[in-house]
Amino acid sequence: MKLWDKGTKTDTIIETFTVGRDREFDLYLAEADVLGNLAHTAMLETIGLLTKEEKNDIHRELKEIMKIVKAGDFIIEEGIEDVHSQVELLLTRKLGDTGKKVHSGRSRNDQVLVDMKLYIRKEQTLVLDEVKSLFNLLIAQSEKFKDSLIPGYTHLQVAMPSSFGLWFGCYAESLADDIQLLLSAYKINNQNPLGSAAGYGSSFPLNRQMTTDLLGFESMNYNVMYAQMGRGKTEKITAFALASIGATLAKMANEMCLFMSQNFGFVSFPDNLTTGSSIMPHKKNPDVFELIRGKCNRLQAVPNEISYITTNLPFGYNRDLQLIKEILMPCFADIKACLQLACVMFEQIKIKDGIINDDKYIYIFSVEEVNKLVLEGMPFRDAYKKVGIEINEGKFSPERSVVHTHEGSIGNLCNDQIKAKFEAVAKEFVVFEYLG
Repeated sequence: MKLWDKGTKTDTIIETFTVGRDREFDLYLAEADVLGNLAHTAMLETIGLLTKEEKNDIHRELKEIMKIVKAGDFIIEEGIEDVHSQVELLLTRKLGDTGKKVHSGRSRNDQVLVDMKLYIRKEQTLVLDEVKSLFNLLIAQSEKFKDSLIPGYTHLQVAMPSSFGLWFGCYAESLADDIQLLLSAYKINNQNPLGSAAGYGSSFPLNRQMTTDLLGFESMNYNVMYAQMGRGKTEKITAFALASIGATLAKMANEMCLFMSQNFGFVSFPDNLTTGSSIMPHKKNPDVFELIRGKCNRLQAVPNEISYITTNLPFGYNRDLQLIKEILMPCFADIKACLQLACVMFEQIKIKDGIINDDKYIYIFSVEEVNKLVLEGMPFRDAYKKVGIEINEGKFSPERSVVHTHEGSIGNLCNDQIKAKFEAVAKEFVVFEYLG
């Protein structure tokens, strides 16, 4: 069954190529398609294209389909082109001519648009939930290990004192900024395209505000041509947000790989969270962090991949846009898995005691000694030279203590402020589900 079928048979090779992986990825859209149908048919009743009885019959059957979807038993049958065709087929089997009325005032173009937006909106909130879990864990670990001093680095050279409190808090605040970008993508996505039809509206007196309200959209894509042009744009902006979270995770994972290595030896993990070597019995490999790094670095390419597909497409719908599903949809599963595994690892991290007592880190206190002299009245440049001479002559013997008090420093992490920043953004995400 094809919604556009007019009785002419398409060559099998053409059908296989044009359908591509749509049936596979359309399964992700089944719940959204049912929701879109519920809202659209409720609206059709109000403008006289469905009777109340017809609408009630359609809603009853759609809710039965939703039960199948929720149970994980929904399939797109052989020979059925996409999720939209499958849902309409199921309705028509049960309701006959009444089922054939659900597509009035719609095109597959705005149908897939609303499906994608509902799917993306739900996935964005699920990603946010996983980010929240990691964020809260990072803040907790920042407080727990605020006194665990480690060397800070510039140019990968030992530089100044840092701490694991500062390290964990750093990535917590990075996530706070990442969800600001995710919120922007959420708001751009959270606009109703339904009623734009094929991109040029409809001669039916559709009530677009009604479907906007029913589906919990913040507003609508008002211009019907822009609603269609937004396909690909919304996905690209969402991909940028996921890539931003991925960049934070990838950098964090990379540093964990360094910190776990024998050359650093700052942290370790229980044996059951690491892997071994087939030849070297001593190995405890950071495979989880390496895969987080790899998967999240791969996410950086997704916005560009979508850009290359959508750049300079002519106006109106183009079949190229179908390919975006198979690019973006797996990204949600990847980023959620990486966030979950980061939580598993950081919950069980073991941090070595007395890291900075090793003499190879003695020079991280050079700036501390310079600052002490400045506080005693010596000009900074003179203090800098004095400590530099002591280092060159092998006479440098600092106090191995740190007193930092300003906002965001080792001694004043501002974790409460970082948490407030995160929560202020997170509360702007509105979870909504229309059930008919």
